[in-house]
Amino acid sequence: MNRFEGSGNREAKIRYLDADFQILTPGSHVVCAMTGRPILIDELKYWSVARQEAYVDAAASLDAEKRAGALPNQSR
Repeated sequence: MNRFEGSGNREAKIRYLDADFQILTPGSHVVCAMTGRPILIDELKYWSVARQEAYVDAAASLDAEKRAGALPNQSR
């Protein structure tokens, strides 16, 4: 099934696992927890298992770690 078959333009529900994810409810995309931007399932690469959140890119993932207190906020 490709991204245009059966899933429509709905948000998928996903369980994020270590190095993989499980689709609980089919959909075409998930939403980035930091930016609110949609992420096509085929392009999903960044997520947090602990927080069960998806991120659009590495920068958004890093910002989420800082927000969660896992990394120090460094200003330059």
